[in-house]
Amino acid sequence: MLVYAAAMPPPPTEAPPESPKESTERLRLAVFDLDGTLVDSLHIIVEAMTNACRTHGLPPLPSEQVRRIVGLPLLEAIAILLPGEETTRHGDLAQSYRTAFHDLRQGDDFEEPLYPGALAALDTLESAGFLLGIATGKSHRGLVKTLENHDLERRFVTLQTADQGPGKPAPHMLQRALAEAGADNVDSVMIGDTVFDMEMARAAGVPAIGVAWGYHESGDLLNSGAALVVEHFDDVPAAARSLLEEA
Repeated sequence: MLVYAAAMPPPPTEAPPESPKESTERLRLAVFDLDGTLVDSLHIIVEAMTNACRTHGLPPLPSEQVRRIVGLPLLEAIAILLPGEETTRHGDLAQSYRTAFHDLRQGDDFEEPLYPGALAALDTLESAGFLLGIATGKSHRGLVKTLENHDLERRFVTLQTADQGPGKPAPHMLQRALAEAGADNVDSVMIGDTVFDMEMARAAGVPAIGVAWGYHESGDLLNSGAALVVEHFDDVPAAARSLLEEA
């Protein structure tokens, strides 16, 4: 340590550089389901399933039955829809479904529209500091194609699909999303339209928001663990902020 004589003032020194301040803000993550939440694809899913059944000489399935299994891994969904068929046939039907969906995607009239207000809600969440992610029962290839069609492929920091591991309602997809984004479960929220989304979120310890415009009923979402159900996409950002403030 330097000691100066009383008569001699210490020489001027430059102020030490400020040490970088540690951020006190925690990462916040909003994870969205895809089909029935961000995009409306039910008509394509039903048509692809109808074509798959026709390929194997089976009658078409009621659209209401197909609607109830959207979000599950494909093989599991087909096993539920056609419990009387052998397991090996389920695999053949799954491959026929993938082929039918791919063929429909190539058509000039193919549409998988975003729900009204989706883009504005994503913008608002990002402006509020949320990272964005997706957890879907779709294949990774199908998810990327859908995002590219809407110029959304760069908006999400984590993309989780059922072909990367156990699908919904197991918590694995959501747990991987949290790990990739570096967010804690209490600082994250799941937004989805099916009971599978709500059950996955509950298993992962993540608060969940149900959406009323998708494929499952609002009452079923609440009974499966949704903290609340929103009627319009415009309501999602405020609902997400409110849930995390309460956590």
